[in-house]
Amino acid sequence: MTYRAPARDLAFTLDIVGCPSRLGQAFPDLDADTVTAVLEAAGALADNALAPLNRIGDREGARYENGRVTAAPGFDQAYQAFAAGGWNGVAADPAHGGQGLPKALELAVFEMFHAANMAFSLCPMLTQAAIEALAMNGTDRQKRLVLPKLISGEWTGAMNLTEPQAGSDLAAVSTRADPDGAGGYRLTGQKVFITWGDHDMAENICHLVLARLPDAPPGVKGISLFLAAKRLIDDEGRAGALNDLRPGSIEHKMGINASPTCVMLYEGAQAELVGNLNEGLAHMFVMMNAARLQVGMQGVGIAERAFQQSLVFAQERRQGRAALSTDYPATLYDHPDVRRMLMLMKAKIEAARGICLTAAVLSDLASHSDDEGQRAAAAARRDLLIPIAKAWSTDVGVEVSSLGVQIHGGMGFIEETGAAQHYRDARIAPIYEGTNGIQALDLIGRKIAMEGGEVLKTLTAEILATAQTLSRSPALQPLGAGLIQGVAALDAAADWLLANRGLASMAGATPFLQLAGDVVGGWVLGLQALAAEGQAAPWLQAKAPLARFYAAHVLSHAPGLAQAVMAGAQDLEAVPAEAL
Repeated sequence: MTYRAPARDLAFTLDIVGCPSRLGQAFPDLDADTVTAVLEAAGALADNALAPLNRIGDREGARYENGRVTAAPGFDQAYQAFAAGGWNGVAADPAHGGQGLPKALELAVFEMFHAANMAFSLCPMLTQAAIEALAMNGTDRQKRLVLPKLISGEWTGAMNLTEPQAGSDLAAVSTRADPDGAGGYRLTGQKVFITWGDHDMAENICHLVLARLPDAPPGVKGISLFLAAKRLIDDEGRAGALNDLRPGSIEHKMGINASPTCVMLYEGAQAELVGNLNEGLAHMFVMMNAARLQVGMQGVGIAERAFQQSLVFAQERRQGRAALSTDYPATLYDHPDVRRMLMLMKAKIEAARGICLTAAVLSDLASHSDDEGQRAAAAARRDLLIPIAKAWSTDVGVEVSSLGVQIHGGMGFIEETGAAQHYRDARIAPIYEGTNGIQALDLIGRKIAMEGGEVLKTLTAEILATAQTLSRSPALQPLGAGLIQGVAALDAAADWLLANRGLASMAGATPFLQLAGDVVGGWVLGLQALAAEGQAAPWLQAKAPLARFYAAHVLSHAPGLAQAVMAGAQDLEAVPAEAL
């Protein structure tokens, strides 16, 4: 169950994607020493407080009894240490008690928390989303009384969207909000799959809930967003009597067993409106976009955890003769196929990490740049990358953790080694915060069409320029060639999608997202390899062979993926369900 927080690798990737260099104007006090100090402090918490609880949490789980949820053993103390460190407020507004650092640095910090203990980190991750939603759309009262408590970690946040009949289709939300005659509302209904909807680690839980007024228009246009706290909040910001909401049960799941997934019952619960009536879905998307980028980083974190454990196991376990060693028995690491798997794991982790942190830097520029044109361009590219960051990175989490089980062999299928837990935990991430299929539809339906396709064209032109630079380096020429081929495939597939809408394009959405992630990931690895040229440190010298490996084993699939995009709808209607 080995884990070492990769502060060094995170600092390197942050530097490559522009934190702090591109953010100096918005964050004048930010420098490399600050980045390193924050990452090392977060890494210490991840290593010493969170990682040791990962296996305990999986085995013991959260518990539901007498209408309340108790966190897994040790989680309360770990949460108090988390809150005392100020980790909820890394990027929050100093006006409300935050530290005012970039979102990119916050996201890097959370990779380590996700890797150390994914089930634990879901709680503060959702609090982060609540902070963003209230900071943007909350009332003055909510910002004054609630935001500081969320930022300090005294209270936590939860997101309440899904209902038994309304999963991804939020138009079907039926939870009712009745005006109470005193400026507030009473919520009645049931929400399901509510992560950390109840627990005993904090004094209060602030639920952001989608509901509709009795006279609201049907569909998504009639949904509003409400704040309903577990304990009622008085005008001094104190948590008082219990509200009329409660968990009805918690789910028994495949993984993340220490994260209580609640059925929440609203039985006339007192609530406040957040933002404008009937604009709740737009307000909630502030939370969802923040959560989607965090979930992408969850994929990176769980992949890093699985990789580290697999690497140690492969170096220690000896089995048979190996082509890469004269020792007998040889370590697993010296068997070519095991080393292939480990290199693929490492290359994809670094690519996914780079994609997520690139999107985070763009988010910072979109929010804080003094240049209006830069803000708009950064926001557009961020919006293009978020579905890729969420979906591609969580698919990497599943792939890498599955390879981790494979490297362990039969031992990986045994729970005691811990390899299976990483795979079980990782498997939820492609499903929640918008399934990866939904991310793919968003990418082809909205994002590549932005500005007539120019947002994507600008990105691929930048990737192509990097590819041409790579091609001039003998050590990196294979990656340059792979990226040139990948960009050609991506541009051709995007042009086809823009010209062919409806079923034809929808059927090709998922292979297109994979293609986009493969190409952008290769670009990130290329930038890293260029920055590492001439460096003496072994871990930097490894950047070039990893990049070449990625070109051979990932980018080589680009033409086939483009073909799958353009032929995706063929025969979908030819085989009825009863014939399968």
